[in-house]
Amino acid sequence: MPDSPLLAPLRDQHAALRKGKLSAIELAEAACEAYRTRGQHDNAYLTWQGEAALAFAQATDAVIAQGGDTGALMGMAVSIKDIYAVPGLPTYAGSSQRLPADWERPGPIVAALLAQLPSLMGKTHSVEFAFGGLGTNAHWGTPRNPWDSQVHRTPGGSSSGAGVSLIGGTASLALGTDTAGSVRIPASMTGVAGLKTTAGRWPTEQIVPLSSTLDTPGLLARRVDDLAFAFDALDGSLSPKPMRVPSTPSLADLTFGVPERFFWDDCSPGIAEAVQQAIRQLEAAGARIVSIELPDTDDAYELFQKGGVAAPELAAFLNTELPHMIEALDPNVAARIRAADDMPAWEYVRRRTLLDKLCQTAAKRLGQVDAVLTPTVAITPPTLESLAPEGAYAKANMKALRNTVMANFMGLCGLTLPVGRDATGMPVGLQLLAGPWQDARLLAIGQAIEAKLGSGVDILGEPPAP
Repeated sequence: MPDSPLLAPLRDQHAALRKGKLSAIELAEAACEAYRTRGQHDNAYLTWQGEAALAFAQATDAVIAQGGDTGALMGMAVSIKDIYAVPGLPTYAGSSQRLPADWERPGPIVAALLAQLPSLMGKTHSVEFAFGGLGTNAHWGTPRNPWDSQVHRTPGGSSSGAGVSLIGGTASLALGTDTAGSVRIPASMTGVAGLKTTAGRWPTEQIVPLSSTLDTPGLLARRVDDLAFAFDALDGSLSPKPMRVPSTPSLADLTFGVPERFFWDDCSPGIAEAVQQAIRQLEAAGARIVSIELPDTDDAYELFQKGGVAAPELAAFLNTELPHMIEALDPNVAARIRAADDMPAWEYVRRRTLLDKLCQTAAKRLGQVDAVLTPTVAITPPTLESLAPEGAYAKANMKALRNTVMANFMGLCGLTLPVGRDATGMPVGLQLLAGPWQDARLLAIGQAIEAKLGSGVDILGEPPAP
């Protein structure tokens, strides 16, 4: 796998494809080889379609040979989270039953992606109805975190197979979603980069909903620069306010806010230390570091612990659209939905009003800095065994989501990139938060940080063999 062309930066793949130095079939074959060698062990995919991807790649090469160019992502190997509707592929949304056929009709994001003729390798595992931050799934099994070859650790969720598909070498770009951290948590836990877009920037039609208020599409890739490349390829046709990623700024021109509390509380050994070391490196390179606190984080976290708005909004979707599936829910998911059954209408409205307030105050506070820096996830990826005792899953799940959910509740865009390993040798992520609609600039800032610290490939190397 170290020699796989899928590991090259997306910009290099793009240039090589057009110069005839690389072919779409070579990329698809490399993905299929990686799947044969470790893919089934890692369990990233619910639906793998390697043979179909090879045939499609061959047709794509014929288009390229004739001078055709359908977009920047043409010929590249891509995975898609199994809550996106994709033509010709079943959608389970992590549940035990296949969803109705209408959930195989593509929405705007999948249509925009497929129009560029990438090689779709398959649909990756999701926590059931995307309702969980650890990546577990009682129906289909939990993907393995590739960084521990001895013990089955969680890969982060709910886009649980997305990061694994990248580290496992079966894709160069992964589509996920983020409602409370479901892109950034798996990216952090598997040592890749992840982007949570601003809510409303990209449409959510034909993505199985968890929270109509908070759901945001997102991207995962091995580098921030890969995210920027893919963002530029898609944003123009998806956003009501499209903007290309600007040139990479100098760190000396940037001011970063670092909270002194909340995000650092009770981190697993090595996590805070790795992030603090990264921040010191940025400061030594000229970045200005100031103390800043995001407003009302305690109130926001208390709201999240009570179920936020995701629990009642998912309960409404299931009871309205898929009532026959409620009895078969994963117990961990069912418990969180049941908690919303007795919620009065006034309480839901109160929660929505609080979210509006959080968004307004956070946007104002974020105007003081270029980005806020925190640890992405406070805990090391748990072992499946550690989650078995009564109450252990709920406690670990809340802790995993604690730092990332603030971006969703406060209407921010968010980015994570790997900056080291914790005391157990697992990847550690640095989270960058910026104001709403600052996605393109946030990516440019992330590129500046990556240029200084190195990409995850540089920092972490390659995962151990399974």
